[in-house]
Amino acid sequence: MTIEKRVNAFVKLGEFLSQFQTGGIQKNEGIPLNNLFFDAFEMQIKRAKETNGWFTEENILYAFNSWSNILNYNNLNNWTTAYRLNNIDPKNIGVIMAGNIPLVGFHDFLSVLISGHSVIVKQASTDKYFLPLIAKYLEKIEQEFKGKITFTEEKLTNFDAIIATGSNNTARYFDYYFGKYPNIIRQNRNSVAVLTGKETDKDLQNLGEDIFRYFGLGCRSVAKIFVPKNYDFDNLFKAIYPYKELINYIKYQNNYDYNKAVYLMSKFKLIENGFLMLKEDTSYSSPIASLFYEYYENEDILKQKLISEKESIQCIVGNQKIKDIVPFGETQKPQLWDYADGVDTLAFLQNL
Repeated sequence: MTIEKRVNAFVKLGEFLSQFQTGGIQKNEGIPLNNLFFDAFEMQIKRAKETNGWFTEENILYAFNSWSNILNYNNLNNWTTAYRLNNIDPKNIGVIMAGNIPLVGFHDFLSVLISGHSVIVKQASTDKYFLPLIAKYLEKIEQEFKGKITFTEEKLTNFDAIIATGSNNTARYFDYYFGKYPNIIRQNRNSVAVLTGKETDKDLQNLGEDIFRYFGLGCRSVAKIFVPKNYDFDNLFKAIYPYKELINYIKYQNNYDYNKAVYLMSKFKLIENGFLMLKEDTSYSSPIASLFYEYYENEDILKQKLISEKESIQCIVGNQKIKDIVPFGETQKPQLWDYADGVDTLAFLQNL
C-alpha cells in the first residue's frame, strides 16, 4: 500500500470524526460509510461513559474533535514527507496502550499504520471501545489495511518491535520483558507551567484548560506550577473560577474530599477554593483535584532545573523563551509531530 493511500484513508477518518464535536453530534450525510458506522460510534460513546466514570461525553467528544482537526491532508502530508516511508520493510509492531484519557494510544496506532507496518494492539481495559471501531472504518475505507490491524487481550506474540506506555512500575516490567526487542517504553511524566505574575486574565483562564481538561489525568495536563516569590494566587483562582462545576462531578468530588483529608491529617499547608487545592511540593505528579506549586527566585536557574529534570516533564507551559514551550490552553492540542516523551516515533519505525 502506498503512503498516499494510507494518508488518504486517515484523512477520510478525520472527516468522519468531525461529526462528533464538543458542541454536539451532527450527522453529515455526505460522509462515506455513515450508514455503517455513525450509529455504532454513538453507541460506543454511551458504553465508554458507562464503563469508565472519567470518560464524560464532553471529554470523549473533545478527543474526537481534536483528532478530526489534526487528521487533514496538509498535516498528514507535511508530517510524513519528512521521513522515508515509501519502501518500508513491513514489520509487526506491538503497541501496549494506556487508558487514562480517551484515545490516548491513537497516535501510536496511527504512526505504525502510516509508516507501512502492521500493528498488534493491546488496549487498556479503561479505553477499549473506540479503536476497534476506528480500525473497522479504516479497513472499509482502504481495503489494503485488512490483515494489518490486530487486537489482543492475551500476551503479545509474533512481534518485531514494541511501543509500550504505562506507569513507572509497568515500565520496569516492559523493560524486563521487551528490552531485547527494538522498543519505545514510556513511563510517568507530568506537565508544568511557569508563571511570572505578569500573565493576563486570558492566559490564566487558558491555563485552567491545561489543568482541568480530562480531570487532569493526561500526561500533558498541568500538574504543577512554578511561581515567583510573593505570587498572588488570588488572580489564578479568579481566572479558573468557571471550572467550579467540576466539584459537582462525583468522582472528582470524592478525590477532592479524600486528598484534602489526607493533606489536613498530615498538617500540610493548603491554599484552596472549594474545587482545587494548591500544595507547595517539589514533586511533579499531583493527585486529582490538587495542583503542586514551587517558588523560584531566578528564571535562568529555573530553566536549568527544568532541563536537568526533563525526564519527569512532558510539557512546559508559559510565555517565556524556553525551548518547545507550549502556549497557555494548548497542552491538549498536540500536533502530529509532538511526540510523547520527545521520542520520534516515526523515525523509530522508519529505521526498523
